[in-house]
Amino acid sequence: MMHDRGVPRRTAFKKALAILAAYGVTWRGRAVAAPAEIKLPEDLPTERFDFESKSIEGWTRVAGQWTVEEMAGAPSGKKVLVQRATRNEFNVIVAPPGPFGDVDVSVKFKPISGREDASGGIVFRFNDGKYYVVRANALESNFRLYYYDRGRRQLASASVQPPALGQWHTARVVALGDHIQAWLGGKLYLDHRDTRFRSGRVGLWTKADSATAFDDLAIRGASAGG
Repeated sequence: MMHDRGVPRRTAFKKALAILAAYGVTWRGRAVAAPAEIKLPEDLPTERFDFESKSIEGWTRVAGQWTVEEMAGAPSGKKVLVQRATRNEFNVIVAPPGPFGDVDVSVKFKPISGREDASGGIVFRFNDGKYYVVRANALESNFRLYYYDRGRRQLASASVQPPALGQWHTARVVALGDHIQAWLGGKLYLDHRDTRFRSGRVGLWTKADSATAFDDLAIRGASAGG
């Protein structure tokens, strides 16, 4: 039996392990346990934004063209928050509550259009222009966690079915101490630890020419001061 001399055995073995890991199986044949879901105390209050009765006065526009608009098929009522700028590297708006240390955030988002990017994301622990963001992109089959500090750096990534353009999707992130988990469509995809940022406010995010709508933002967090 001949072996492909272009693929060393060690490389082939590593590739096989990667395929097994993707299906939750170790090289010994045992299933890999899914990470336990981290949770905040149940008695923490939740602040909700459906953009029906409240405008975005008091929000901090970091970059982008953010407006409340009426939109057919909105998840709650008739109004949503839309980002329509197309020439910025990133578009960020930060909600008034906070700062929070530990936080549980969810939002519904609809990527409307974009040729370079068609994404929606949750910003958390925003402080002095630095933050984490978890985002999904209708043009890419990945769900990613980044940090931003004078530039964006990737921390974790998972392969996903791209969220379809013109449809509503749900993203969620939970940060408890240095432990960060993120969900897309109700499924846990990211589980990561990072000590870089400890507290800050919550916001929304798009990239480049993404036109994206957001609704039903829910923030449940523990104040950074205790």
